[in-house]
Amino acid sequence: MEQIHRRLTDEQIRLIFRNYCDRQLTREEVQEILGVGKSQFFVLLKTYRLDPSGFSVSYQRHTPGKLAVEAEQVIQQELKREKELVEDPELPISSYNYSALRDRLKRKGIEVSLPTIIKRAKEQECYRPRRKGKIHDREVVTTAIGALIQHDASTHLWSPFAKEKWTLITSIDDYSRKLLYADFVTQETSWAHIQAAQAVLQTNGLPLSYYVDNLRVFRFVQKRDSVWRKHVLQTDDIDPQWRQVMRLLRVNVTYALSPQAKGKVERPYRWLQDRIVRTCALEKLNSLDDVRSVLRDELDRYNNHQVHSTTGEIPSLRFENARKNGNSFFRPFSLPKPYTSPKDVFCLHGSRIVNGYRRISLFNQDIEVPHVPLREDVELHLVPDLPNNALEVRIWFQHKMVHSLTMPLGDHLSIF
Repeated sequence: MEQIHRRLTDEQIRLIFRNYCDRQLTREEVQEILGVGKSQFFVLLKTYRLDPSGFSVSYQRHTPGKLAVEAEQVIQQELKREKELVEDPELPISSYNYSALRDRLKRKGIEVSLPTIIKRAKEQECYRPRRKGKIHDREVVTTAIGALIQHDASTHLWSPFAKEKWTLITSIDDYSRKLLYADFVTQETSWAHIQAAQAVLQTNGLPLSYYVDNLRVFRFVQKRDSVWRKHVLQTDDIDPQWRQVMRLLRVNVTYALSPQAKGKVERPYRWLQDRIVRTCALEKLNSLDDVRSVLRDELDRYNNHQVHSTTGEIPSLRFENARKNGNSFFRPFSLPKPYTSPKDVFCLHGSRIVNGYRRISLFNQDIEVPHVPLREDVELHLVPDLPNNALEVRIWFQHKMVHSLTMPLGDHLSIF
C-alpha cells in the first residue's frame, strides 16, 4: 500500500484524529481510512496528542539522497586501487574486500554503505562474484573462556614491499574468539613461542588447555624428528622447549591432526592476511615496525569492534562478560616451586655435567660452577635477550640457583 504521506495531507490526517478524539470516528474506521495497523495507529495517535497543531507525517530524509561529487571521485579512485591489487599476480589477494574499502573511506571522512560500494563496483567492473563454497556450520564447542587456547603461526610475505617474510604468531580463546596474542617475529623459533605463551599466561592466567599443531616446536614425533636420535625414543618421549614450559605450569596440550582441525584460528589468519597485505600494498609499507602498526589496528578492530559471525558478539565483550560472570577456566598465574622468577619458567632448558675442574662448557665457553660437587648434573635456564645480543644463564642444582651470568650470544643468535 502507498505510504500515508503520499495519499493524505497533514491537514487531512489531523482532522481525522480530531474527529477520533471527539468520538466521531472509531479506531477501526480511522485505521481503515489511514490504511494502518493497530500498533501504528497508536504510535500516530500519541504523536498527534503531543502536538496537535504541529503534527506531520511528511517523510524527511535523514541522509543525503546522493553522494557528493568529491565522494564519488574518491570511491572511484579506491575501487581502481582495489582492482589493481586483485589483478596483481604477485599478491596473495584474489577477491575484492569492500568492507576494508569502506573502512578506508571512513578514515577519509566519507560515510557510505556497503551496498552502495558494491553497486559502484559493479558499474565500474570492479566486482567478482563470490564462489559458493561448502556450507560449514561453525559452532562454539567450549563453554567458558580459558577452556581451550588455539595457538598457531603463519609465515608470509606480509608486505609486497618487504625484503623478507615474517611470521605472525597468534593465540585465540575458543569460547570468546578473542585474539589474546598477535605479533610478528622475523624467525619462528621455540623462544618466540615461549614469549608468546608468557604474554598470554601472565596477562590472563593459566588456561585449561592449549591446542597446537604437530610442528617441531610443540611436539617430538618419532621418524620425523629422530634422524639424529636413537630409534628407541617414541613420539612424545622427548619434550620440546615450549612443551616443557606447559608441563611446568600444568597446562594441558592437545594436538591437531590437520590444518583443517585448527579452523578457528585459521580463519582469523585469512582475515588478518587479507587486511594487512592489502593495507601494506596500498600504503607501500616495507618495515616491520610499520606493519606491526597495521596489525595493532586490525587487532583492535577484530577484538573490540567487530561482531563475530559465529558467536554474534564482539570478542572482547564476550570475553569480559564471561570473566565477570565467573564463566572461566583461567587459574591465577603462579610460579611452580621452587622458582621465584618467571625467567626460570619461561626459558630454554638444558643440562650439563660439572667436570673435574668444576666447570661446564656452553657454546665453547667454560663456565665455573661453584658449590657443586664434581661429576654432578646441573640444570641450565637460558634466557635470551635478542635486542642486546645477550644470553642470561641461570644454573640450578638440587632445586637451588647456584650461579648466574650473562654472556654474548655472538654467532648463536639465530638459534633463539
